This record gives sequence, C-alpha cells and structure tokens, in this order.
Amino acid sequence: MILLVADFARLVRAGYVLAREGVLSLVSPTAAPPPARPLLRIARLIARPDAGTRAARLSAALGRLGPSYIKLGQFLATRPDVVGASVARDLEVLQDRMPPFGQEVAEKTVADTLDRPLSEAFSYFGPAVAAASIAEVHQAHVRDPEGTRLVAVKVLRPDITQRFTSDMASFRRVAAFAEKMFPEARRLRLEAVVDTLARSVTMEMDLRLEAAAYAELKENTQADVETYVPSVDWDRSGREVLTTEWIDGIKLSDRAALEAAGHDTKALARIVMQSFLRQAMRDGFFHADMHPGNLFVDAQGRLVVVDCGIMGRLGLAERRFLAEILYGFITRNWRRTAQVHFDAGYVPMHHSVEDFSLAIRAIGEPIHSRSAEQISMAKLLSLLLEVTALFDMKTRPELLLLQKTMVVVEGVARSLDPQLNMWTTAAPVVEDWIARNLGPVGRLQEAGAGLGEVGHFVSDVPGLLTRAGRVVTQLDEATRDGLKLSPSTLEGIGQAEARRAFWGNAALWVIAVALLLLALK
Repeated sequence: MILLVADFARLVRAGYVLAREGVLSLVSPTAAPPPARPLLRIARLIARPDAGTRAARLSAALGRLGPSYIKLGQFLATRPDVVGASVARDLEVLQDRMPPFGQEVAEKTVADTLDRPLSEAFSYFGPAVAAASIAEVHQAHVRDPEGTRLVAVKVLRPDITQRFTSDMASFRRVAAFAEKMFPEARRLRLEAVVDTLARSVTMEMDLRLEAAAYAELKENTQADVETYVPSVDWDRSGREVLTTEWIDGIKLSDRAALEAAGHDTKALARIVMQSFLRQAMRDGFFHADMHPGNLFVDAQGRLVVVDCGIMGRLGLAERRFLAEILYGFITRNWRRTAQVHFDAGYVPMHHSVEDFSLAIRAIGEPIHSRSAEQISMAKLLSLLLEVTALFDMKTRPELLLLQKTMVVVEGVARSLDPQLNMWTTAAPVVEDWIARNLGPVGRLQEAGAGLGEVGHFVSDVPGLLTRAGRVVTQLDEATRDGLKLSPSTLEGIGQAEARRAFWGNAALWVIAVALLLLALK
C-alpha cells in the first residue's frame, strides 16, 4: 500500500511538471483514452505560455524531473517504435546538463573509492568542469617520475544508485499496470523497455565498466591513425571514480574554432562517419553516444572520442546484415538485400522474398535519384525498419540503437560538410568489410572456425557418452518397479482430476435438470 501511495505521488508530480512545461499540451485529446481527455484539457490550462518548441518542452520537463527521467528520455530516443519517430528525433537532442554536486563531496568520494588520501592520488584536484545526470568531471594533476600530467576524473553523483533503483522500481510497477490495462502497452512490451533501461543505467553507474569500454575501444582503434581514444589510469579508477588522460582539443560543435585552427571540416566529416562505421562493422563494438559534446579534434587533427558510458555491440550476424544492406543499396541489388533479411531470420519464411524485394526497391530507388546532400543512411534504416514491420519483422534492439547512433553521427557529419555524400563515404568501409568477411579469405576463416567447432564437439563426445550412460542408469532404476511419481506430482494430478470430476458432474446435473423440465412440460 505504501509503495502504491509513493508511486501515485511520483506520478502526480511528474504529471504536473509535464503539464506545466507544455508537454501534455502536445497530445491531442481525441487520440487519448476517454478517461484521460478531461485531464489533458486541464493540462492545457496550466501550461506555461512560453513553453517553446516540442524539443525545448521535453528537455525542460525531463530536466526538472531529475536524472532518472533524463535517462528515460535519452533511452526512449532509441525506441521510435514506442514513442513515435518525431518524438524520438526531439529526444535525440536531449542533454543532461546538471549543476555540480559540490567539491567537498567529490573529493570525499574519490578518497573513499581509491582508499587513500586525495593528496596521494593527485597533486592537484580542480573544480568540476562538466556535470551530467550520472556524474561530473574534474581536471586533476598526477605527478609521475616523468613529470606532471593532466587527467580527467569522472566522479559518480552521491546516492545516485539508490535514487535510480527507487525510480526504476516505480517505472516497473507503472509499466506492469499499463500492460494489464491496455493492449497497446502489451504490444510495446513496456516492462521489457524498463528492464532494458535499468540494465543500461546499472552498467553506466559502475565506472569500472566504462573504463573497460574505454580500453576495448582503444584496443580496437589502435591502428586507426585518424581516431584516438584516451587511456585509462586504472590505478586511480574504481566503481565511483574513473580517471583518464586529459584531452586538449576543440569540440566538434565549434566549427568556427575548427576553421580558425586550420582543420579541414570536410575531412573531419568523413572521419566521423567512417570511424563510426568501422566501430560498428569491423569491431562490432561502437560508441553509442557520439554527440558533438563527446567528440574533439586534437592538435594532430585526430578525432578524439570520450565518454564511453553507453556502448553498442553487434554480433557477426548483425554486422553481416548491416554490411550487405548498405552494399545492396549502394549497388542497387534489391533482390540480394531482401534475401539477406530472410537469411538472417529477421523476416518469417512464409513471406515472399520477391514481395519484400519490391518493398525495398520502393525505398531505394528514390534515394539514387537525389543529390548527395539529400541522401541519408539514417533515414534509410528508419524506412527499412518501418517496412519490415509490415512483414512481421520483430524489433531488434541492437539495430534500433545502431539506427539512433547513425542519426546522431550523420547529423554531426552534415554539420561539418553539408554536401557530404554518405554513400561514397561509406563505400570503402563497407567494401573492405565484405572483402575480408564475405570474400574468399572470409570464407576460409569461417570454414576454419567451423572445423574448430567440430573438433571441440569430438573432444566432448566421451563426456557426453558418460553423462548419457548415467541418465540411462537412473531411468532404469526409476522404472524397475514401475514408474514412480513424486508426492507433489501425485497431489497435482489428484487436484486436476478432482476439478475435472466436479465440472463433469455439474454438467450431468444441468443436463438432468433440463430433461426433467422438458418432461414436466
């Protein structure tokens, strides 16, 4: 009962904030269930007159509601199937800028996490230079035998774990209630949406996992001369503290500063796009939050990627799917592009490949008749997922995250070079991946991996036979004097038979009474 009251109070507060910031005014009363229509009319009365655009309203409302709602908004930007494509686009620009939580608190958190005085870990620990919903970042100095080096120290917000845990529990209960009451909520699997968000946030709040993501991304891109990932200082990192090398660079959003420093913005646009595609296709591990605030250009002209709290991962099947889709659209091979969906198991086999090929052609042909600046791979993936829904293709979370990231990356690249030809830029990366993985060399490697699996199976055969022998022995012992059932099984069978007998007898009595009434007539 107490939990229900607390959830109700949170919902009332959230509803008031959404109404006050004008978010609920965007919902048409005719599109809402009849019981909610009076509430929407009231919401319009209390909305601020200067609420601004829809994106501004969403940003202001979620910012007032706090970190959990900001993360919920950012997560829903990856789920256009839940909130709609237009709302998802507005949520993509949501920034989680928050006020710092205090120098003394940050210093105590660092000392407690590293289990040593702050002065032993850092010769200087400055004030916060950036603050977000999960953590804030400080600049610090580390004195080594080689000299003094600058580092960035990310510190988790105090009590953030408890707050997120409480809010996620409320979200789960609300989602469960919605699924019980509304068929559309069941179709959208709102409980699964909240569970996915909870797992993502839980990983993001353990900075050791972010440190590991930094290390994996750096290892994957070590040979990429145009990309750089900061190194992790593992000795000064823990669950609530992450220390990386400090990056002196220009934010990719500051085009004037980039041009003043002599950087080629067109080359940077190409680097951004190709770097993302290499991460996604070559490595299967990509930075899923590549907005301009997380991208810098250093003095060498390299693209520097920071903040690895949100990462995406694609298996080999998904990477093959992505490569063949992009290559199919580049070469206008619609039949092959359609077949890829069926080979991957994304579209049920009872559908026709030819019909699906026709639907894909309807998407692809208009693209090739447009100029370079009008072609959008992000829009292509969005239309593709929309069409596949007509052919019973189930939602693929990893592809939705890929689509959302591609939208952001494409926007960043276009801001640097509005005339960027996405297909020409993507072609070298796609063709290189196809040559390595789907060409003769890739087929030989795949065959070698298959032989390795066969070898593992052969080596496991003796163990499998031993376990099979034990199962046969146990089955023989259990059935030697007849098949024996456990007491709980017997009790369950008895209860089922009793229910069946009850309803059978009841039916007979009904028939008897009916016959008696007919006889009396």
